[in-house]
Formats: sequence, C-alpha cells, structure tokens
Amino acid sequence: MTPPVSDRAARTSRRTPGASSQEPAGRSAPAGADSGTGTSRIAVDLLGGDGAPAVVVDGALRACRADPDLQLLLVGPPDAADDVRAALPDEQRSRITVRPTGAPGGTAAGTATEPGTGRADGSIRAGMAAVADGAADAFISAGSSGAIVTAAALGLGRWPTVRRPALVATLPAVAGPVVLLDVGATVEARPATLTQHALFGAAYGAVRLGLDRPRVGLLSIGAEPGKGDRVRRTADTLLRSLTLPADGRYVGLVEGHDVTLGDGIDVVVTDGFTGNVLLKGIEGAYAMAGGPEPGRVAPRAAALLGVAGTVVVCHGAATGADIATGITLAAGLHRGRVTSTVARMLDDITRLIAEQDEVSP
Repeated sequence: MTPPVSDRAARTSRRTPGASSQEPAGRSAPAGADSGTGTSRIAVDLLGGDGAPAVVVDGALRACRADPDLQLLLVGPPDAADDVRAALPDEQRSRITVRPTGAPGGTAAGTATEPGTGRADGSIRAGMAAVADGAADAFISAGSSGAIVTAAALGLGRWPTVRRPALVATLPAVAGPVVLLDVGATVEARPATLTQHALFGAAYGAVRLGLDRPRVGLLSIGAEPGKGDRVRRTADTLLRSLTLPADGRYVGLVEGHDVTLGDGIDVVVTDGFTGNVLLKGIEGAYAMAGGPEPGRVAPRAAALLGVAGTVVVCHGAATGADIATGITLAAGLHRGRVTSTVARMLDDITRLIAEQDEVSP
C-alpha cells in the first residue's frame, strides 16, 4: 500500500460558485451551506429515516428558523406536519404546506395503508411528483436510497446519455472539501459508469465548490498504475484519455486516505458500494474523534446527479441537525442552479468528445 503523500501539488484554486475563474480564489462554504438567495420550495419526506417523523419534524423546524426564504412542502401524515406549523409563529405558518401521501394532487402509486406498499415508498413517490409537477423546487428524504433513486429516475427522468445516477457527498478533508461519488446510487459500476461519474464529479466540484481545474482520482487499493480489479484498471485507462468538464485533470488512482487528507485531489470516484462503505467508515471515525472540526459538516446528505431534478438523500440514521443540513443543501442546489448547470456541462463535454472522435484519424 502506498503511504499517505503530504507533498502533492498545491490545492486547486477556488472561486465563488458562479463567479468568473479570474476572480481571486477563496475557500468555499461547506456542503449544505446556502449558495445564493431567493425563495426555495423544498419537498420533505416526513416518513423517511429511522427516527421519522419526529426527527424530520425537528430538522424541518431547524431549517425554517435558519432560512427565512425557505418554504417547505411536507409529504406524509398531516398530523406530523401540524407539529411543524404549531412550533412556528403565526405569521410564518404559511411557509408550510402539506401533501398527504396518496391524497388528491399527489401522484403516489401507493399509500401508507395499502397492502404491500411501504409507507416511506409512498411518500417518496409523492414527493418526487411534487418536483415533477412544479409544486416544489427540490426533494429531500432520509428513506431508502434505492427507492429514492428509482423514483427519481422514473418520476423525473434521467439526463440524456445517463443510465446510472450517482450520489455525491462533500466531505471535510484536511486540505479542504473533497467530493466523493458514488456513495450509494449505483452499487455495481462498470468502467463506463465510473468514467461518466468522473464527468459528474468534475462538473459538480466546479459549480458547487467553485473549483478551477478540479483534480479527479479513481479510488483503488493502491496509487501505482495497474492496481485494483479489472473494472478499476479498465476505468483508469479510459480516464487517462477523457476530456473532463471545467478543464478538470485526471490524476490517476488514489487511496482511502486521500479522501480524508485531500492533498492533490478534489474529486474521488468509486462505485456506490465501496463509496457507501467508505462514507460510513469516515462517519464512524468522526464520531471517535468527537466530530468534525467546527465549521465543517459531517457527510450526512448527498446530492443525486443524473436525474432531471434536484434531489437530496440523507442518511437513514439522520438526526434533526442532519435533516436540516440536507434541506439547506437542497435549497442551495436549487438557488445555485447546480443540477441543471452540471447537466448542461455534461451535455457540452459529451458533444465535444463526439466531435473529437469524428476528426480523429
């Protein structure tokens, strides 16, 4: 195993998301921090997560109190939504609306009481429908990742050329935030999926974190060429000749410690199985160390890329603070037009690659 390297190239410069790359670089806000202003309407799954609905109610209240421009569409049982309303001052209760699972106006295929239909699945579909019909700008849930990804793909549709969406988490590292994907959407990834997710990661790092020329690495069991299984070795070869968005640079194979150190790397790509295991291992390490440093956010919320809408997935064991972070992340993604911008960048780079292939001898 290659030992951690501390003298890699200097950290990629950062700029304010949306600003010109010629502006002075500055450390970006942590994942979950708001980017931009304006009203955001976030659909929240009241039934997702181990502690639902109480934990979700707590998180919704935290998010509302922190962001006066936030409006929430609570999806699930009306009595739980009433708890949120009751805790807000009278003049702010209009910020909360309700879409009962399976009620008229929602397009959920099932309800909490229908045989064979999980209650969280019904609220997931209803929440996704709220985004699809324009009643909400984004959707957040701490329910089953598989159910959320499937509902998003079916209810919102995938981006052109995308078959496998990816969940993208931003982790606090020693040298600065590191984007990790996939953390659970596509458990078994082929080389072509990993290369496409590298495009996702480079574009997301540029748009969300303001990275100039993001450095992208592929997670493996060693940094030396040829390390890893067949999928990793094949993907490594493909990535070395791939054009990345935002003038991104592929730096080769990286190891687990690179995710937490962040030296010489901005984006780490892996399959959803490995990424999820790594993410939860890092969460456990944070807990052992007493939590991440002040001002940094533990990776308890991830953005879903590859579908035609803004969707955020929280950890099933999320706390109220984690739900609030996820809601804030969803609002920031909407206000910064992150999902649509990443999709456009992917479309542009795909077209560029096709043009290069046409002129190649």
